[in-house]
Parts: sequence; C-alpha cells; structure tokens
Amino acid sequence: MLLMKLETKEKFAFLELAHHVSLVDSDYSLREKSLINDFCIAMGIEDSRFDDSTFDFDDTLKSFRSNQSKKIVILTLMMLAHIDDNFDQNEYQIICKIAKVFNFTQKDINLFSQWGKSVSGLYAQAIFFMED
Repeated sequence: MLLMKLETKEKFAFLELAHHVSLVDSDYSLREKSLINDFCIAMGIEDSRFDDSTFDFDDTLKSFRSNQSKKIVILTLMMLAHIDDNFDQNEYQIICKIAKVFNFTQKDINLFSQWGKSVSGLYAQAIFFMED
C-alpha cells in the first residue's frame, strides 16, 4: 500500500487528515471507519484518537515535504472520499484546499479523483468477495 512509503510523522499526520476528511461531511460512514482502520493496519500503527476541535489543518499539511508524500496523501484521501459512494461537496472542497497547498492543479485533482473512485470500487468488491 502507498501509505507504507510515508515517514512515521507523516503517517500520523495522514491519519489526522483522513479523520478530518471523513468528518467534514457530517457522515462518518461505516465504510470510511473500516477503511481508516485498514490504513492503520497497513501502516502498522494503532488508530489514534482524533479531536477535530484541536486539529490544526495548516500545521498538519506542513508535515508533508516531498512531492511523493503529497501525492500519496491526495490519492489515498480520494479513495477515502469515494469509499461511501458519496463524494460530498465538503469533502471535495477540503481535498481541493489540500491540493492547492501541495501545488497540484485542477487537472491533477480530477485525475486523482478518478483513481480514488476506481480503487475504492475495487476495494469494496474485495471486501464483498471476502465475506462468508
């Protein structure tokens, strides 16, 4: 998984962003919770408690320095945003804000969104196939 390429500090910062994106539409779905749990497992860390009221968006974004890390964050957040088949306007706006800070273009955002939608669909299919 792409998240394994993040540095330790970046992994925790990513988790904060993932929780924030999941909560921004006021619908923290079971699929989003499950995917965040899978992210934690893949990164080898326990999900930390998240408090949106103390979350510092700008400071968290400063954790990602390399272009590769920034792409991993955006791609994976797009997967998360699409996992519940409801890419909400609030989710879109927050991801666009992140992309702007990371210096990605609208074309990049569209490509990342297409990738996220495709991968989230494949992930959902895999979960379905694994059910008894």
